[in-house]
Amino acid sequence: MRRYPRLVIAGTSSGVGKTTATLAILAALRERGRLVQPFKVGPDFIDPSHHRAATGRPSRNLDGWMLGAELNRSIFARAAADADLSIIEGMMGLFDGSSPVNEVGSTAELAKQLNAPVLLVVDGSAMARSAAAMVAGYARFDPELRVAGVLFNRVESEGHYQLLRVAVEQETDVVSVGYLRSDPAMAIRDRHLGLVMPLEQGEDHLHQRLTTAALETIDLDRIEALAHSSDTFSAAASPPVIQSRGRTVRIAVAQDRAFCFYYPDNLELLEAAGAEVVTFSPLNNHVLPDVDMLYLGGGYPELYGEALAENRAMRAAIRQFAERGGVIYAECGGMMYLTESIRDFDSCSHGMVGIFPAEAVMQKQSLTLGYRTVECSERCMLGEVGVTVRGHEFHYSTLVSRGTLQYSCALSDAGGLSKGQDGLTVGNVLALYSHLHFASQPQVGTMLVDVARQSSGRMSRGVR
Repeated sequence: MRRYPRLVIAGTSSGVGKTTATLAILAALRERGRLVQPFKVGPDFIDPSHHRAATGRPSRNLDGWMLGAELNRSIFARAAADADLSIIEGMMGLFDGSSPVNEVGSTAELAKQLNAPVLLVVDGSAMARSAAAMVAGYARFDPELRVAGVLFNRVESEGHYQLLRVAVEQETDVVSVGYLRSDPAMAIRDRHLGLVMPLEQGEDHLHQRLTTAALETIDLDRIEALAHSSDTFSAAASPPVIQSRGRTVRIAVAQDRAFCFYYPDNLELLEAAGAEVVTFSPLNNHVLPDVDMLYLGGGYPELYGEALAENRAMRAAIRQFAERGGVIYAECGGMMYLTESIRDFDSCSHGMVGIFPAEAVMQKQSLTLGYRTVECSERCMLGEVGVTVRGHEFHYSTLVSRGTLQYSCALSDAGGLSKGQDGLTVGNVLALYSHLHFASQPQVGTMLVDVARQSSGRMSRGVR
């Protein structure tokens, strides 16, 4: 049994500034010399990238629906083992999840799975004593949940904060840990899939502003005390050990501004199955590294359509790799890159790799968002018929067919309702709109590595 000092940062709703508050706390604790392990509740790639920039450590996703309590606790314990404390950023509002009538997939569920205290972020603008009513409601809604502290965002002055603090601390058992002022310089720009990625934001300047703000108006001693008030925690700190069944397989992971959405656990499960992971850039490189498999993750290919199209050498290299029988696994943006073209928000069409006879068309009115269960309807790189993997969809594009498309998986949402098909298949290429979390079905990593190993052997012998 270990203590694992930890604190969940939750919002009353989306948009109250919990990511800004989380980054301010992470950056300030790092400035204090603390080794802080960040986590993110829910299926998110963007916030974790900011966590990593603020702390220098990979941020891990925890999710009640995709992973379940045991996996969440295991992933948490492994990542937090060498940290001074852990900060877990929630998603949406504290009690919002996959259903309006239960806690599944919510920040509240995750906080209870980790037996962690909650710091509630409240938008304090245009509010005084009413803040006490709001905080009291959140603190009492679920008796099994410990809302231990409150942080106010968008506060105009020290005097305004004192009104909020006195109201809450007089009317509730929740302590106030401070506030952040309204400051446009601390805002993180956003776009159609969420916040702008760290490489595009100018993180050094932002983190310095956030650090300064936190040191001025947030009681970091109290933040740390709340984290250290956590009860002892028991969980297996090691991931499932998967034995390699042959020679090491080299997997090239697309990593640049266009392709940047990956769960660290996915890459580690591939390595546990016998893979060596290397990176390459479809934007900047002109040749593929010497590898057995390509992994094209999600990201923003629609924003870099012209540059991707102009890199004809890379497009041809990937197409030829597939034609030789090379294994390619792609998700969302990676799948879009493998179509004939991407039509961006300005209706400009850009030529892509051309493995699948379709065009990916961006439409601001066609948001697809939600948890997904992917079930193999035929044997494919994910496994045998009936194998299921959990993940999520989040995209503004739709596929317009230019020929016959073959799918190998059935798709359903968190409630079990059919969402059609997924898993475009051609030869040894599998591409999905869904972002999968391999830990929900650890054999996926083994299957991908095995298929790549076998395919590479056939390619080396000139067999297709």
